[in-house]
Amino acid sequence: MSAPTTMRVFIPLTIRKRNGRPKIVPPADLVPDTGGVDPHVLKAIAKAWSWRRKLESGTLATIQDIAEIESISDRYVGRMLRLAYLAPAVLDRLLVGRTPPTVSLKEMAATAELPRPEQVSTVFAQE
Repeated sequence: MSAPTTMRVFIPLTIRKRNGRPKIVPPADLVPDTGGVDPHVLKAIAKAWSWRRKLESGTLATIQDIAEIESISDRYVGRMLRLAYLAPAVLDRLLVGRTPPTVSLKEMAATAELPRPEQVSTVFAQE
């Protein structure tokens, strides 16, 4: 008698939708890797810097122009554009150090209005 030619492998995983896209969720007993920044945060910062460069270079004149091109609200553009004005120390820890923030993206955008020394302690919840 010959050995069976088919082998079945069972991998326990769950698929959930996040922002309209399927995402594989690891098993609950798996210890997550604590390093790294959420890719949504990195993408939002990149967009904010892109919008800032377009405004400063004169390619686009107003926030309304950006909103029309991106098909989003001008209020959203204004709120997210603040991410381009975060303190260099915050950007360094997020982008180079890959330290995850302890606040939401919306709270991080609001943090840009604080003085630069306070931004680091607010975004990373120090002290």
